[in-house]
Amino acid sequence: MTLYVAVCGADDPAPPDAVAAAEEIGRLVARAGAVLVCGGGGGVMAAATRGASAEGGLAVGILPGADRLAPNEHLTVSIPTGMGEMRNALIVRSADALIAVGGEFGTLSEIAFALKTGVPVVGLGTWELGKQGRPVDAFPVMATPEEAVREAVRLAEQRGAG
Repeated sequence: MTLYVAVCGADDPAPPDAVAAAEEIGRLVARAGAVLVCGGGGGVMAAATRGASAEGGLAVGILPGADRLAPNEHLTVSIPTGMGEMRNALIVRSADALIAVGGEFGTLSEIAFALKTGVPVVGLGTWELGKQGRPVDAFPVMATPEEAVREAVRLAEQRGAG
């Protein structure tokens, strides 16, 4: 069974450390034999797909616009939605696990959609959640790309992905 791992994070300009981590995550997702899913943009998304493509992996972009021509040349498959940021729900629904790398409010929405729908989330330098002034331990946070991919694959397999 092929796993689908979504990688989300900031579009351009993304912090250099997030870009480097995302590229390594993309390589590791491909090496694990999983399909990488993202929003098809720049920054973290472009870095992750660049890494996956360099390893011969499949990189799917679920695009916010109606044009199949994405700004990200590393995509294997581009799916235009014309839905703007609402396409974040499609990214999450297509994934067996989600890795959040840094990120802005779009990343936060993907984390929230995933938590709401039972898709496992793994964080790497991303949002910390709280409720009523108290931290919420909603998902594991890893220190390295290797740990993040290993945990995402483990959680996806445990969930019975596919």
